[in-house]
Amino acid sequence: MASFVNTKKGFLFPLLLFVVLIFSLFPIYWIVITSLKTPVENISRIPTLFPQKISFENYVALFKGGYLKHVWNSIFVTASATILSLLLAFLAAYALARHRFLFHLNTLFLIWIILSKMLPPVVLAVPLYDMFTKMRLLNNLWGLILVFQVYTLPYCVWMLFGFVKSIPLEFEEAAEIDGASQAQIVRLIVLPLIRTGLVATAIFCVIVAWDEFLFTMLFIRTPDLLTLPLVIVNFIGEFETLWGQLMGVGILAILPIIVFSKVVYRQMTSAYSLSLK
Repeated sequence: MASFVNTKKGFLFPLLLFVVLIFSLFPIYWIVITSLKTPVENISRIPTLFPQKISFENYVALFKGGYLKHVWNSIFVTASATILSLLLAFLAAYALARHRFLFHLNTLFLIWIILSKMLPPVVLAVPLYDMFTKMRLLNNLWGLILVFQVYTLPYCVWMLFGFVKSIPLEFEEAAEIDGASQAQIVRLIVLPLIRTGLVATAIFCVIVAWDEFLFTMLFIRTPDLLTLPLVIVNFIGEFETLWGQLMGVGILAILPIIVFSKVVYRQMTSAYSLSLK
């Protein structure tokens, strides 16, 4: 009886895992096959699980329409915003974790950061728009990178603060006794020890910046400077939706994230192996 129960449990778990896997991957599969269908098949009343005829005309239309530049815009803005957020957040987190300020200003600063993040983005849009207008940074990808810090920087400071705080202070004191400068301590001790934290924080920044819609819509006016989230919306019209091209640009939006996830997986694996050694 016990062996039958164990056999039943051993059968149910793979079955449940298979069902969850199907539900998780089916949306991606549907995006792929829809992008490979002809426009006539995409608007048919009876949906098909397999394309009657594999067609790449949706991708050809995207390439001819110059949509690759929007992929580049998203990659450039996301990568730049992530690097800037990590740099500023690490400097702030290290200062807050290693130095004492009068009147507990470091604690008050951390509270102020998280409170500012709790504000709705629309509340910050008006003053930011006015400020960026005076700075002539509207309709500019560099200005958009700075705006994205409203989303990414507060969380990055909090995340990296915890990682820096977890490093024993004795490591840095020992290096200082051996004659290491502050820059060497940060570069040779602190940064390698929080490598996993930097990768985890970078994942958050990339996801937030890649999917950001509101500020891009407010601060970018030139069509050639639009990022992918705004381009995707343009395929949904009042009287017609270009499903094939919509799913095709969705594939273009997914591929960079897949490549980034692969790189991140390698980095986290090597960082974990290094920590075990």
